[in-house]
Amino acid sequence: MEYAVMMKELPVEERPRERLSQYGPELLSNRELLAILLRTGTKDSSVFSLVDRLISHFGSIRGVACASFEELCALKGIGPAKASDILAAFELAKRLSNSDMQMREVINNPADAAGIVMDEMRLLDREHFVILMLNTKHRVIAKKIVSIGHLNASLVHPRELFKDIIKRSSAAVILVHNHPSGDPTPSKDDITITNRLCEAGRLLGIDVVDHLVVGDKKYVSFREKGLI
Repeated sequence: MEYAVMMKELPVEERPRERLSQYGPELLSNRELLAILLRTGTKDSSVFSLVDRLISHFGSIRGVACASFEELCALKGIGPAKASDILAAFELAKRLSNSDMQMREVINNPADAAGIVMDEMRLLDREHFVILMLNTKHRVIAKKIVSIGHLNASLVHPRELFKDIIKRSSAAVILVHNHPSGDPTPSKDDITITNRLCEAGRLLGIDVVDHLVVGDKKYVSFREKGLI
């Protein structure tokens, strides 16, 4: 198996698994971590060549994290088994990030809410509309993806959005969606839909606390901008 041969050709101190056990995963490069995850290369290339091709094809680790099963399988050397390993690893990372939400106390400001969703949503290559449901003390009790795709009135209907909020007996909600461009500046559609949802919330007695637009490591709060 070429992976084993190639690893044996490296000095022990340069082999990813040995480096991980000696120094911890924090000191390994993305290339080394992916090599450990994929385990083997192909008969024509080493695992490192496969990792390089994977990152080059999708542009970055972010691109790999956002790739679908079909997109991964389409890359030479990445079959269903390796594609499944990659998707599972990144999904676990997302869920670990989401688990922080369970330990949070109260959402006191937009930065608290952004901290829950930023790591996951800034990686997405399509717009995702998410709601954070809050109790009367503004503690997050649930998070739900409402729609995926370009934000418009047909995708985010008040009836569907508030159905889950009412079911959870939530007192308030924070709206969140991402801009894959990385620029979190709200669009006219963003403002129109937010106003519509705020009005529906008032009729139902549910407070729409804020709407966050997430970019790449930055966000815009409608509350802070005076748009709510």
